[in-house]
Amino acid sequence: MELTPIQKDILIALINLQREKDRAVKGEEIAELISRNPGTVRNQMQSLKVLELVEGVPGPKGGYKATGEAYEALSITAMDHEASVPIFRNDQLVDGATVAEISFTTVRHPDLCHGMLKVLGNIKGFEQGDIVQAGPTPVNKLVVRGEIVGRDDTQNTLVFSINEMISLPKKPVKNYARTNMISISGNASIQETARMLVDNGIHGAPVLDDGVIIGVVTFTDIGDAVGSGKMTAKVKDIMTRDLITIDAETSLYDAVKMFDSHNIGYLIVSFDGVLKGLLSKKDVFRELVVY
Repeated sequence: MELTPIQKDILIALINLQREKDRAVKGEEIAELISRNPGTVRNQMQSLKVLELVEGVPGPKGGYKATGEAYEALSITAMDHEASVPIFRNDQLVDGATVAEISFTTVRHPDLCHGMLKVLGNIKGFEQGDIVQAGPTPVNKLVVRGEIVGRDDTQNTLVFSINEMISLPKKPVKNYARTNMISISGNASIQETARMLVDNGIHGAPVLDDGVIIGVVTFTDIGDAVGSGKMTAKVKDIMTRDLITIDAETSLYDAVKMFDSHNIGYLIVSFDGVLKGLLSKKDVFRELVVY
């Protein structure tokens, strides 16, 4: 269906306002949003009703509502239950807006990659040179960042040059945690522990008792013990007992957030309530590497 630019403007504004306010929308509200005369909007609404893109809602709280055909005319997928995909302008969340589609227009150039964002919501505040971020998306937590190079108000889309793109697999932590890991006994000496860490090129290791993780020992723990004169102490006496744990069924995305919020490099993974796995930041970085 071929629509005029003003008809597209009106439909996009109607859909955005209807979604934001969850009610019928007054013609005056649409006119204000698109900077048009209310009479012009009312005249166009008659044509859009004939095309079955808009329906009128009578009564004091009435107005206009977009039909399913309106979404199709604008190539927007209408959803009964939708997840909000946030959009940011210069690190500020754009209220009342969500990203409907992310598409890539250029991917073959070694230095340049352009994309397009179709947005439900007001994008008139975006200008060329602004930094935009879309995401995270609900399924694979895709986050895309870049610089605005164009804006199409008739399609409610933003064209941008992509600077960063990050996505995490939709898999739980159990797929990446190590259960056959380098570990140490709680009765080991400081000297034995330090030698084991050096030989394996690692900063720390879990401490096991009957196959269950009871703590973590690191070079920091060893340094603190030596500084305190505890040269004959056992690992179980100097290890870190306050463990940050995560369930094996937790998503990798939530694990990354825990690394950040606790400022740690390791998480102890619980399988059916038993602490017997280890997930490190290196494990996550390894997963993100494309071979």
